[in-house]
Amino acid sequence: MTETAVIVGGGQAGAQAAVSLRQGGFTGRVVLIGDEPVLPYQRPPLSKTYLAGELAKERLFIKPAAFYDKINVERILGKTVSAIDSRQQVISLSSGQCLSYQHLILATGGRVRQLDCPGAGHPRVHYLRTLADVEAMQSEFTAGARMVVIGGGYVGLETAAVAVKHGLNVTLLVARPTPLGRVTSPEVGKFFEDVHRQAGVTLCCNTGVSAIEDDAGDGQVAAVVTDSGYRVLADVVVVGIGLLPNVELAESAGVACDDGITVDEYGRTSVGNIYAAGDCANHPNPIYGRRLRLESVQNAVDQGKTVAATICGKDKPYAQVPWFWSDQYDLKLQTAGINSGYDQALVRGDIASRSFAVFYLREGRLLAVDAINRPAEFVAARNILSKGLSVSAERLQDESIPAKALADQTDPLVTENTAPESAQLSAQSGVQKRSQSNAIKHDRVA
Repeated sequence: MTETAVIVGGGQAGAQAAVSLRQGGFTGRVVLIGDEPVLPYQRPPLSKTYLAGELAKERLFIKPAAFYDKINVERILGKTVSAIDSRQQVISLSSGQCLSYQHLILATGGRVRQLDCPGAGHPRVHYLRTLADVEAMQSEFTAGARMVVIGGGYVGLETAAVAVKHGLNVTLLVARPTPLGRVTSPEVGKFFEDVHRQAGVTLCCNTGVSAIEDDAGDGQVAAVVTDSGYRVLADVVVVGIGLLPNVELAESAGVACDDGITVDEYGRTSVGNIYAAGDCANHPNPIYGRRLRLESVQNAVDQGKTVAATICGKDKPYAQVPWFWSDQYDLKLQTAGINSGYDQALVRGDIASRSFAVFYLREGRLLAVDAINRPAEFVAARNILSKGLSVSAERLQDESIPAKALADQTDPLVTENTAPESAQLSAQSGVQKRSQSNAIKHDRVA
């Protein structure tokens, strides 16, 4: 009998898993199932160049159809999986088709968090997660239009930056004291607030939304009403307030879930021959000694590779430094690591120059960096974190030391860290137990 690997999810993790199975020597049948009617594509450009009409649709696709044909990966697109029978190892599709599997990879991703207020279902209230989402609003993306963006994460900021650059009148409503409040420091958040204001965005922090109004009942947005009662006139509304992992299919099959589908370091779930990868997967991270669910391209790609390696009998535990990025105006924000629980934030460089890095430490140990137009510091931090090095605060701030030399172990101020006890996770038991960490929600289209 031909061995079959079924991948549920046509995003970055699913596409990578399919490719990596072939690269790892899997010779059986590979079936990739996606609920969108298009080939797997990149999501980051959706809120930037594709929204602005500067990127052709064909360039979004991760690989062309001919590539999947060449490596013999079957595609079932525009269909959803309605049920998993883990005992019989059979999945059922919404079309009525059934498929048997020996290996099942759940790369089901996530869905946008919906706005919860009167008028939230208005046809001119848009979300940016899929290709169809963007195409539905492109006709309204015109110079002079009044756009209200709700949400101060990556999606909201990137959308605002592209819109104001193309002549729209943009108001950005942020629920927290500064943009990027969930993922970065107040200093970095304030920097991006100032950048957007200088670019012409009207930005309101500590502001929630109580209603979307359509006074004339003609399908046109009249205003977004804030929680303070202020009415912001609008022609189009874009919402970017987070992502919810798609776990319902896994849960219905008896797979353990907690803020995502719980997996071990090899991508294995609590049910035999079922794996998970990408935005939907909650994994143990040895670098931080806790479980994480990450929403990023890097994580999706690397976990897709990990799961494929496990299936191919080439087990390689997932132990990557998380990293993220965002492009806004002339700025590239690159983040390495997770800053949760930091007790010290060190600035390297001059914030006013629009080129600086902020290092986050806890008890003197580096946790993460936010590098704004500082790629060398980003690379250095990833190196330090991946090697478990300890670097002094003085060294991190000293710009006379080149960034590429920050991780120089010949320097007495650079030593190897001893991993904390909490980092010695039992990943298999973690599949059975309730996870003790939450998702790192960077509000990316990724």
